[in-house]
Amino acid sequence: MPQVLEFRLPDLGEGLTEAEIVRWLVEVGDVVAIDQPVVEVETAKAMVEVPCPYGGVVTARFGDEGAELPVGAPLLTVAVGSPVESTGGGADADSGTEDSGSGNVLVGYGTGAPPVRRRRVRPEGLKAAAAAPVSSVEVTAPAPVPVPEVAPGPVAVVSPLVRRLARQHDLDLRQLAGSGPDGLILRADVESAIRSAAEAPAPEAAPAVPAGERVALRGVRGAVADKLSRSRREIPDATCWVDADATELMAARAAMNGAAGAGAPKVSVLALLARICTAALARHPELNSTVDQEAREIVRLPQVHLGFAAQTDRGLVVPVVRDAHARTTESIGAEIARLTEAARTGSLTPAELTGGTFTLNNYGVFGVDGSTPIINHPEAAMLGVGRIVPKPWVHEGRLAVRQVVQLSLTFDHRVCDGGTAGGFLRYVADCVEQPALLLRSV
Repeated sequence: MPQVLEFRLPDLGEGLTEAEIVRWLVEVGDVVAIDQPVVEVETAKAMVEVPCPYGGVVTARFGDEGAELPVGAPLLTVAVGSPVESTGGGADADSGTEDSGSGNVLVGYGTGAPPVRRRRVRPEGLKAAAAAPVSSVEVTAPAPVPVPEVAPGPVAVVSPLVRRLARQHDLDLRQLAGSGPDGLILRADVESAIRSAAEAPAPEAAPAVPAGERVALRGVRGAVADKLSRSRREIPDATCWVDADATELMAARAAMNGAAGAGAPKVSVLALLARICTAALARHPELNSTVDQEAREIVRLPQVHLGFAAQTDRGLVVPVVRDAHARTTESIGAEIARLTEAARTGSLTPAELTGGTFTLNNYGVFGVDGSTPIINHPEAAMLGVGRIVPKPWVHEGRLAVRQVVQLSLTFDHRVCDGGTAGGFLRYVADCVEQPALLLRSV
């Protein structure tokens, strides 16, 4: 007889506690191989195909597409050690045993299931299975245990006819007083209750109140809500801002792209701002840190893993450019482009969405000038960038039309004072106005 094993939703890493079923990749009755993807789920971080550690016949699936399951909840059951598996070459006919699970742990997603021993398969059974067509093999999942219906008091002896009449008119027999022997409810009692209900005046209808649209806080939207709420609860943030003349920065970008020639990747404004941020963090490392609340310590981090806010159809995500401090402007730009495309297609991995130490938020793409960003917990600061637009500006003692941008820095006041935050923001603004300043730190 085959052994039916249960595969539960594994821990997908990074503290995720639930996932939404997006698409089933197998049907009940399908034969699956060890580590074959069986379901596609969406977590708060990314879309993931989950592999099953068992090989055999799918006997049951738990949860419809769109349902949200907690980690550890059953996903499906698989019958292993069946004739279908044996004929597929997965059994060791000499030893008579085989391993039913891979035991593999995928980085970030681990199956987490230990190998399970299967019962021995007799050679006679293998021969018989090999001779039999696959379609003739049936695997029966454990039958559900029926729950008996409990009827209170005298209702247990009411005739089926009376029960059916009460059910048709939506009457609760437990609310009726029977006129028969020992309080037995008769047909006349039910008919009397039906007439009384029909003669009773209809209750005055209450004015209709619009129910409103409800949007579930789950998946990416739920994760963003939780993180922003935690940031506001735990971080005493403050914001400072400044306007900067970005005319020279835009001219430098045009010169870089012109010198690169046709067909070469273009340097984006975001890549230039990211490179400026890494230079500013080298001067003010207090802002590339986190707070260990339990130890009451500020932890200054040696590497800059730069996150950048990206708006997608699935909501706001923050991909991370790892080791941004060691990259050139061109390298940062190429990685931003790659991560942006992955965000658009929903293929970002949890590792590409976590571990940031500082975030750059370019909300200027939405056509707005300023904002007070909420820090991406547990980071200590975020730089916000508004749109770059022509504005009147005093340049070299004269009024001129220049390309102006507003920069805002929200910072954790526990890691530094306003002087440090102001020094960081002023250096960023100076580099925007005079890109040649970056040559000192390149």
